[in-house]
Amino acid sequence: MPTNTPTAQTSWVGFTFWGMDHRGEFRRAALELGIPGDEISRFSQHLRLAIGLSGGGDGSPVGHIGGLPRLPVGMKWPSAGDVPLPLLLSVDCGELPRIEGFDLPADGRLLFFVRQEMDFGTSRSDPGQYARVVYVPDGTKTVVAEPPDSACASERIDVCAELRADLPLWLEEGDEDEGWHEFWEDLEWDDMSPFQQQLVRYMERELPHLAELRSLAYDLWPSGAYLVIGGYADDEATVGSITAKTLAKGKWLSCTDEDALRLASEWIPLANEARGYAEYYTKFMIRHDDLTAARWDKALTVTVFDAP
Repeated sequence: MPTNTPTAQTSWVGFTFWGMDHRGEFRRAALELGIPGDEISRFSQHLRLAIGLSGGGDGSPVGHIGGLPRLPVGMKWPSAGDVPLPLLLSVDCGELPRIEGFDLPADGRLLFFVRQEMDFGTSRSDPGQYARVVYVPDGTKTVVAEPPDSACASERIDVCAELRADLPLWLEEGDEDEGWHEFWEDLEWDDMSPFQQQLVRYMERELPHLAELRSLAYDLWPSGAYLVIGGYADDEATVGSITAKTLAKGKWLSCTDEDALRLASEWIPLANEARGYAEYYTKFMIRHDDLTAARWDKALTVTVFDAP
């Protein structure tokens, strides 16, 4: 990153998550391609390792999508008033790959509940009303909860975990469906904002081997996971929703490219459901400091519905 823009550097880089010697593995492989070490270091500041969850894998299950949760004895099924919340995901934290700097609990189970069709319409004044994150520590006596209605008794899909490489959208290849970064191909230089021009200059000057580094990361840690823990969620819908839900009352909603990078440095997806057409999909987002302090009630959801 340009050395004369320390403030921008802070907002662009944010938190980087690595596990074991994956940083060294990536660096050695990139050096073998003839890429300079300082460029590898710059790229690595943006690269995050995340945890992909997929059904039908070869490994041992680490949790399940849908199905019924194991709740602490005596605990009622999570609800919003008299509206029960279906289980999206149950995951055993102790069975997940460890990623340095990503402060998931070392053990216990995280449960994610959301009534998606209602969460989709949640107003700015009451975010998170139709979603809950429940943490069940190891050693807690639990029982399989009985579903309060048929909508909460969805099919259970056991999932296995794998590491995956993740980059912010502005470093991804352009995709017109992904929103704010499509200007890489579509805009003339004079039509870009000063901040957009700054990002373009950074990529051209500081990451001349971006395509090779990006391909290497995805070759080392490929994933077609349906649901992801960690990584990035800086698409237009997420940026706009989180910005709106965290604004002080009376403030005007404005989403810029700077907002996307700031949000990506401050927030992390706890559970990021894959995009689907003609159906709802949800992201559970949490600030890094709230994750470290296990303040699960501070998580916010972004539920989207894409019509075909």
